[in-house]
Amino acid sequence: MRVKVSLPDGTALELADGATGADAAAAIGPGLAKAALGVYLPGEQVVQDLGAPLRDGSAIRILTARSNGEDRERALWLVRHDAAHVLATAVMELYPGVKISIGPPIENGFYYDFEFPDGVTVSDADFERIEQRMREHIAADEPFEREDVPVAAALERFRGEGQDYKVELIEDLVRDQGVETVSLYRNGPFTDLCRGPHGPDTGDIGAFKLQSVAGAYWRGDASRTMLTRIYGTAFFRQKELEEYLRLLEEARARDHRKLGRELGLFFFSELSPGSPFWQPNGMVIWNELTGLWRDENLRRGYREVRTPIIYDVDLFKRSGHWDKYRDNMYFTEVEGRPMGLKPMNCPAHIQIYANERRSYRDLPIRYSEAGLVHRHEPSGTLHGLLRVRHITQDDAHIFCTEDQIEDEVIRCLDFGFHIYELFDFEPRLELSTRPENRIGTDEMWDRAEAALSRALQRRGLDYELNPGDGAFYGPKIDLHMTDSIGRSWQLGTVQLDYAMPERFELTYTGADNADHRPVMIHRALLGSFERFIGILIEHYAGEFPLWLAPVQAITLPIADRHVEDAHQVTERLRAAGLRAELDDRTESVGRKIRDAELRKIPFMLVLGDREADQQAVAVRRHGQGDAGVVPVTDVVTLLEQEARARR
Repeated sequence: MRVKVSLPDGTALELADGATGADAAAAIGPGLAKAALGVYLPGEQVVQDLGAPLRDGSAIRILTARSNGEDRERALWLVRHDAAHVLATAVMELYPGVKISIGPPIENGFYYDFEFPDGVTVSDADFERIEQRMREHIAADEPFEREDVPVAAALERFRGEGQDYKVELIEDLVRDQGVETVSLYRNGPFTDLCRGPHGPDTGDIGAFKLQSVAGAYWRGDASRTMLTRIYGTAFFRQKELEEYLRLLEEARARDHRKLGRELGLFFFSELSPGSPFWQPNGMVIWNELTGLWRDENLRRGYREVRTPIIYDVDLFKRSGHWDKYRDNMYFTEVEGRPMGLKPMNCPAHIQIYANERRSYRDLPIRYSEAGLVHRHEPSGTLHGLLRVRHITQDDAHIFCTEDQIEDEVIRCLDFGFHIYELFDFEPRLELSTRPENRIGTDEMWDRAEAALSRALQRRGLDYELNPGDGAFYGPKIDLHMTDSIGRSWQLGTVQLDYAMPERFELTYTGADNADHRPVMIHRALLGSFERFIGILIEHYAGEFPLWLAPVQAITLPIADRHVEDAHQVTERLRAAGLRAELDDRTESVGRKIRDAELRKIPFMLVLGDREADQQAVAVRRHGQGDAGVVPVTDVVTLLEQEARARR
């Protein structure tokens, strides 16, 4: 009996019965056999060990360090999983009596959780010692060997070793899944309970580094033991590791929380966790973005509305948000009525639509709102402006006929493209389809998914399919962007909803004088003002374009006798609508320039005897240096035009 598999180019490969991924790689060529790390089965969407048997009829892709795209990420996942086990190997050797729990690969790296003996602590000062022991095991090229053993044997083993966390994991597998055997992986002296897969041996870990230590409750339960989590990362080559560490250092320098403090934009307080306090400089950015949002919505036929933040909970039960979001909502009671702070704006906009009788001639109706919503994000997930509890969405809802859907979706996407172009963001699109937990009928979902797909195709847009990640009420097109140091962020979303108009029994009078059901499009492009500003801070490293900068220009008199002339220049800038300051401190002009550079003020206008005589200023641009002596009138015009253009 033979096993037949297909290769990425469609070629059929016939192998002996029981053949493995390693056999398939060897049949293709000795070079591939040597480089192979694992096998990806696209039909099952799983990665498996090279030593696992192949199933007849499967499509396979051999993963190597030279794989591209998603296969490269899968290959890196294997290497990082290997590195996590090597970390555990080293820690168990260096710290006798340590208990191990779990150690998975994660995005950009891996971690392993440990319970160290009483009195033993580990910090980053211990990393060099641990890394040296890891390097010894990597140099030894120790194979990863899988063994499937009966549950009883595994329990006996780990109980004998005092590994209580492994015992608990096995007992849970028996209780929840009824397993009779579990898989163990051995590399060198270390054996771990693990589902796999792994690469062939430790020598495939080309470059690695331990990065940080954190506390982590066992199974995320604050009532359980606090474990020590050691994070690390691994790559195929040292050059890749060094580039990653460079970008990481760049990201730390751009951290919006750090820059927010330094530039006086916002701060957080335990008096209201997860809710930023916006300072005057931060409100400049907020208001400029609001102005952009308002101008562009108006140009595109949106009408701005404003809705309450607290409602009878029956509204959320009817909309479906109760079942989906109630664990993340805030509640109170008003005169005996249970009330909740809204987690979304859409049910409120539905009330505005339903407040009047609508005709097909009125549609599409486009409502926009800088809508304040509240969501109880767990404290462990809060992260500066990027994950908050007090959220201001640049929200919009469009009520339209079936025939208008595609045009409106395209208009939303084009609106997003225009906004992102202002910030040099290149969007990447995903079409997210029906999740398992959803409302509405399958027929509704079929129509909605087909309409979004047609709109994307009609506009000639490339997109990726993201199955199962739609909103609970409808499919969506998500817009992702990559910032200046290569990080991907999800910003905008365009969601198509048949379910809520049905739930709220929305209607419009058609040309036939009969009632018809409108369709609802949910649309946000910035996502939320808080998160978008956090992303912008990091994207620009705090060096905002002129139109967003809290202080756009600062006038720097060289000596006290130049202060009056500098004051007049500052007032001319302010009269032109520019945000300008005067630094009249009795400091050297060099010190004033350094301080203005640290504040990342786009323009510094230096004024001395020569400039005063010529009614000019010596212009310096932040980060670029001297731009020459320019008449004050020309400087005012230049700055005014650049700010107005939102370049």
